[in-house]
Amino acid sequence: MKQLLVLLVVYLFTTTLFSFKYTEQNNYSLSVKVSNLKNDKGLVQFTLYNKEGTIPDEDYKNYYKILKCKIENGVSKVTFKDLPKGKYAVNILHDENKNGKIDKGIIFPKEGVGFSNFESIGFSNRPNFNKASFEINDNKTLSVKVIYF
Repeated sequence: MKQLLVLLVVYLFTTTLFSFKYTEQNNYSLSVKVSNLKNDKGLVQFTLYNKEGTIPDEDYKNYYKILKCKIENGVSKVTFKDLPKGKYAVNILHDENKNGKIDKGIIFPKEGVGFSNFESIGFSNRPNFNKASFEINDNKTLSVKVIYF
């Protein structure tokens, strides 16, 4: 009886340990940094997407995760944790008035915006999930350019 109990405890401990390691190895982190922000006003909103057709998302309704962070000396950075392996895209908003939405002029945003894989945005270079996406299959660090119009 004692031996059976010991074997049961060892079995439970081992399976718990291996299942924890398995989960840990299949969840990754993504660190995203923006530099050269035009001022330290407001916050930077970092929005993560994981599905085709979710970008553009002007009303921020289709995101997978969203984080907001302060700006110090024109720089802001966050880390998204516990991400499963897959395809992702990032959208940045320099939310100077902290209202959580893209404030627009006649055509273009009044605040800085950016997308992963984009150095510029225009009528002929509009963001979408396919163009902005990248693979996560390990921990990753990404820099995104914020564009002001």
